[in-house]
Amino acid sequence: MSIRWTYAFIDRPAGSFDRAHTFWTAVTDTRLSEFRGEQGEFVTLLPGDGADACVKAQGVDSGGGGAHLDFAVDDVPDFVKSALRLGAGIAAEHEGWAVLRSPAGQLFCAVPWHGESARPPVVRGSRLDQVCVDVPPSLYDAEVAFWSALLADWASAPGSRPEFQVLKPPPGLPIRILLQRLGEERPASAHLDLACADIAATRTRHEELGAAVVAQGAHWTVMRDPAGGTYCLTGRDPETGGLAG
Repeated sequence: MSIRWTYAFIDRPAGSFDRAHTFWTAVTDTRLSEFRGEQGEFVTLLPGDGADACVKAQGVDSGGGGAHLDFAVDDVPDFVKSALRLGAGIAAEHEGWAVLRSPAGQLFCAVPWHGESARPPVVRGSRLDQVCVDVPPSLYDAEVAFWSALLADWASAPGSRPEFQVLKPPPGLPIRILLQRLGEERPASAHLDLACADIAATRTRHEELGAAVVAQGAHWTVMRDPAGGTYCLTGRDPETGGLAG
């Protein structure tokens, strides 16, 4: 079983959904698809130049939003069966696709593959290329084991800090996963990471679009978008996803 394509999903409160997709289309140099869903709560961010989309957005009714992953596969039932065997749970079943929950409680989706293969380009020195799952300490080892087993053909290795585990997909897939062990016990969540050739330049551009700095890390900057969602600008090579230098 292999993953044919990956999507990063931007989840933001329905009341600020317009601000969210306005900001993220500017950041990723994309345009919006038609809105989908019973309440128009889903939209895809469409790149140009023949590239395939790898970012979608959703307006959610509760909570402050966050992020999740969609895995596009040839056989959704087979993928779901594998995930359940490894410790996932079913959150919702739909015709042709399913919402699952990791052992730590992080939602993700299994969806059909529709031939996506062309990764969008780097935009102004940055690329949205990673979903970071923030995991409480008591569930971290189980979460690392789950994702490493589910994505067996991905490279799973410790990151640059003891609290990081990186899951790097095979060449061509657009979205990586970073598992981060939190310093406190709280529910699992997820946020978006951008790989930036120059964090300061990207931060300035994002601030011009309405984002704000929240905190500064060792080689990352935590930002808040105009819809209130947090994300990180990280000092990684936008082409490879690896740490700069």
